[in-house]
Amino acid sequence: MMKVIILFFSTLFMGVFAQETKQIFNNYYYDQRRSFFEAMPTGKNEIIMLGNSITNCANWEELFPDKRIKNRGISGDITLGVLDRMDEIVKRKPKKIFILIGINDISLGIDKSVILTNYQGIISKIKKSSPKTTVYIQSILPTNDEFDTFKKHQGKMDIIKKVNIELEKLAKDNKVVFLNIFPEFLDEKGKMSKQYTNDGLHLLGEGYLLWASLIKKYI
Repeated sequence: MMKVIILFFSTLFMGVFAQETKQIFNNYYYDQRRSFFEAMPTGKNEIIMLGNSITNCANWEELFPDKRIKNRGISGDITLGVLDRMDEIVKRKPKKIFILIGINDISLGIDKSVILTNYQGIISKIKKSSPKTTVYIQSILPTNDEFDTFKKHQGKMDIIKKVNIELEKLAKDNKVVFLNIFPEFLDEKGKMSKQYTNDGLHLLGEGYLLWASLIKKYI
C-alpha cells in the first residue's frame, strides 16, 4: 500500500515538474528583447502588438505609418512569457493591445487549460492596471505541414482550432474583442496557404499585408 502511495505522488510530482519545464520561456534573446522594451520611454495613445516571432518579425510602423504602434513580439515566446512581462506593457497605459500568442505553447505540448489560464492572467492584468486599454485577442494562425522546418509546430491543427474556440469564449467572458483571422490564411486543403508562408509557420510579406488588412479598421 505504501509503495502504491509513493508511486502515485512520485508520478504526480513528475507530471507537475514536466509541465513546469515545458513552460520555461526565458533565454538570451528573450532577456535581451525584454530588457530593450523595459528601457524604452513610455508614450501616449500607443498601440501595442504583443506576441511571439510572428509579431516580432513585422515592421508594424511601416504597415501603419500614421499610428503610434509598438512591436512587443519576442521570437519563441509563450503565453507564460507574455504574462511575465506584462508590467512593461501596462505601465505604458496603451490605447490598444493586439495579442497573438499560443502556437509555441502548442508545439511544446502545453495543455490547453494552461494556455487559457495564462491568457486569463494577461487579460486580468490589463484590466486591473490599464483599464482604459482596448484589448484584441487574435486567433492563433494555421500552419502547413507540407514544410518540415518547424516539425514540432506541425500536425497540431485540431488543437489550434480547439484553442481558438476557447479563446473566443474567453474574450466574450472578459468583454474584450476576439478577431478570428485564422480562416483568412487557409488554402483549399485547410492549411496555411503557401502564398503567405515559406516555412509552414511564419509569414511572408503577403501574409503581413493580409493580416494588416484584416485588423486595419480596429487599429
